[in-house]
Amino acid sequence: MATTTAVPAQETEKKAPLILTPQAIAKVREIMATQDPLPAGLRIGVVGGGCSGFQYSMAFENQSGMMDKVFSFDDLKVFVDATSLMYLNGCTVDYVETLEAAGFKFDNPQVKSTCGCGSSFSV
Repeated sequence: MATTTAVPAQETEKKAPLILTPQAIAKVREIMATQDPLPAGLRIGVVGGGCSGFQYSMAFENQSGMMDKVFSFDDLKVFVDATSLMYLNGCTVDYVETLEAAGFKFDNPQVKSTCGCGSSFSV
């Protein structure tokens, strides 16, 4: 009589191509809580425009799109379209508060140059 041992299926967690810091996650959740209805998640993307060619975009979404990749950061869903994914690989999104300003800061190793005001970039 042969004995078989059940091997549990291995769970593989898809590594997100971008990183959201705990400060960024907390700020997004804080802003989301003020929305009515409560959004399903945050869309992060790259759009054409600005002085250097591209700009980052962030918006709340009620659902993911057909071509989106969905990543989870401490149960915060982040939607990224396939085109933006190429430009966001290795990017870190942080939330920074200083005496001069407060906002989300993108640290992207793929960026070759930025404009003088820092709101757009080229790769």
